Amino acid sequence: MEADVVVIGGGATGAGVVRDVAMRGYSAILLDRADLGQGTTGRYHGLLHSGGRYVVSDQQSATECAEENAIVTRINADAVESTGGLFVVTPEDDLDFSDRWVEGATAAKVPFEEITVGEALRREPRLNPGIKRAFAVQDGTVDGWQMVWGTAHSTEDYGAQILTYHEVTGIELDGDQVSAVKATALKTGEQITINTKFVLNAAGPWAGKIAEMVGCHDVDVVAGRGIMIAMNHRLVNTVVNRCIYPADGDILVPVHTVSIIGTTDVKEEDPDRLPIPRNEVQQMLDSGEALIPGFRESRAVHAWSGARPLFKDKRVAASDTRHMSRGMSILDHGSRDGVKGIASIIGGKLTTYRLMAKNIVDVMVEQLGDDRPCRTAEEAVPGSTSGKNYLITHRLGENEERRAATGLVRGGDPAKVPAKSKIDDQVICECELMSRKAFTDLLAEQPDATFDDLRRQLRLGMGPCQGGFCSMRATGVALEEGAIDAERATGLLRLFLKNRWIGLWPILYGEQVRQTALDDWIFQGTFDVEHLPVPESEVVL
Repeated sequence: MEADVVVIGGGATGAGVVRDVAMRGYSAILLDRADLGQGTTGRYHGLLHSGGRYVVSDQQSATECAEENAIVTRINADAVESTGGLFVVTPEDDLDFSDRWVEGATAAKVPFEEITVGEALRREPRLNPGIKRAFAVQDGTVDGWQMVWGTAHSTEDYGAQILTYHEVTGIELDGDQVSAVKATALKTGEQITINTKFVLNAAGPWAGKIAEMVGCHDVDVVAGRGIMIAMNHRLVNTVVNRCIYPADGDILVPVHTVSIIGTTDVKEEDPDRLPIPRNEVQQMLDSGEALIPGFRESRAVHAWSGARPLFKDKRVAASDTRHMSRGMSILDHGSRDGVKGIASIIGGKLTTYRLMAKNIVDVMVEQLGDDRPCRTAEEAVPGSTSGKNYLITHRLGENEERRAATGLVRGGDPAKVPAKSKIDDQVICECELMSRKAFTDLLAEQPDATFDDLRRQLRLGMGPCQGGFCSMRATGVALEEGAIDAERATGLLRLFLKNRWIGLWPILYGEQVRQTALDDWIFQGTFDVEHLPVPESEVVL
């Protein structure tokens, strides 16, 4: 294979980079050893930053977030919900810090408005009634997977290739110049070589390992692990932040139908092994109480860990990951390490993914001696210009006239409903309103996908039952459609349930115990999934 540019990493940054590259007229291939958005991008709290979080700790990042917030809201409109946000001083917080926050926000040009405590409580009635001060900001929420997949499809429209489940195994040099990338297709075992003149390393927490492949051994990327917990309801409808120096559990984000509390920040040696410690779960629940009294009485439905890729600049002392910069670091390995044709980008935030892409591609374009300006801020991702928020909203309003005419809504004539329409409109996942047709269409498009791959695009099993009902239905539908055989069906189901249970064990308390017990009775008592025939390998990529 050949491409002008190979992008390594399929998170938000990598997707943004390959789109920028393709829009500038270069041929490009993106490689990721897993699915798109399966790393850091899919493991965060869903916040589209206003910049308010960093106005005291990192004003440059705050300004970048404020500027990119407006751009991302426009170019990825279908993935963004403009909820607005609040910074509040709870009874446990230092009131004097809010003065520093105001000074920082003003200096960083982060839009804000101080509102009365009464107005804050009117907007969010569940807020702690003892709050002492409140500021309104332009926070929002974003579906990271929808953003990444929309960006990837736009990239393909420009002729680039997206190769998921392709693990980079080596980077070849011709003298001091990058000449090729070697990779293995994990689902087929095929070995591929891509001849290229430039590699853009956007591998997030794994960026240091990619840099080592060209002899750059001092790219120190620290994985800052953070845990998050999704609660069963939208306890708030705007993002609520504590007005304190960034700390653990200081933010509550409404995403889709849930609220997400986050996050901790602990250094981890291996970004592939991120625990969810029970003491940190308790810490998050306690922090939620400071914002929303009675928070613990709500049901937690899933917990997860993500790894922030933080660049450890040896020139700057940082005692822990919380004090490492959240800003982006671009490493030009030509000037830095004497290896031409490769650059790495580390750090940043999902909110600034487009800016990060622009900046690293600008470095590449300058090295290549070309004059190809960035256009990503002007051209929206196809399908985003409507401004409809989230796939679920679109699906609920989809084909309303057809549904009314064929009796699929109250007052219609059921006799007029074609049998095929009845089947297509079956709801497989009530929690996320995923239809049979949405599932079978994507399965036909991606026949070798796992159920987790489909989940990231359809939200299968991400509601209150955590796959207790819909996982069985989806497995049966896939088998009935002839997409898989019985053994692969069982293997995919067991892998899906295994991954769901990772986020359930740490939060088994209260109402969640009852739901989990019911799910277990279904899986073991009714279907006996542990004793069904499975493929020879339990790993079903």
